Amino acid sequence: MNDTPTEITPELTDTTTQVPAEAVAVDDLHQQASPPSTPSRKKERFAAVAPVLEKLFELYPYLFGQRFLPLKLGVFQDLLAAHPDVFKRDALKAALGVHTRSTRYLQSVAAANKRHDLQGQAVDNVAPEHVFLSIVELHHRRQARTPDDLLPKLQRQLVSAYAASGLTRQDYLSRLPVLQDSVSAVLEEAMIEVDQQRARHAALVRAYQGSGKTMEAFADDLGMDVAQLRTALMQTQI
Repeated sequence: MNDTPTEITPELTDTTTQVPAEAVAVDDLHQQASPPSTPSRKKERFAAVAPVLEKLFELYPYLFGQRFLPLKLGVFQDLLAAHPDVFKRDALKAALGVHTRSTRYLQSVAAANKRHDLQGQAVDNVAPEHVFLSIVELHHRRQARTPDDLLPKLQRQLVSAYAASGLTRQDYLSRLPVLQDSVSAVLEEAMIEVDQQRARHAALVRAYQGSGKTMEAFADDLGMDVAQLRTALMQTQI
């Protein structure tokens, strides 16, 4: 995160981490996690911003409609500049806060969909730490609704997120805040799994590159599908 407050962040339901869940859009607001909202508070907050959310849907249905897309950083200023007579600063800020804390929005971020501008154009990747924190926040919300242990599902999601980031362990961890012990333990297991897979892929690629054979011949010699070799090659190039 930059030292200067630049983004709006959905609140965490698990306040033991005391960190933002996903950084989005408002250039002059940077909120730390706040205590969980009661259902009545959530209804009141939504009711207060409903007219603004309806206007956003009317103006930008491809961003705020049936599908929620991650918003580009700085979209708050873009909206104010594009509609100075439509949106009031504080009301728009509050509405975007509710929107970016919504489960549907966090699901889009967790899926690593690209950030989009007001024209609906994909402009940037969601940062790996925002993907991670959205996954964790969604896990907390689901876990609060069931007695089932959802940590195995969380681990699978973190395996995918860490692998897709292409970052080293050190770089990935350097982007994250201090985590709750249970989440930290799951992340550690996920990173071990990915690091082992990366090591296997790297060894396979080295062997292939030193063989002087075609991919098909090399894969056939090992009794493996050539698609596995292609995957290993792509993974080592991330």
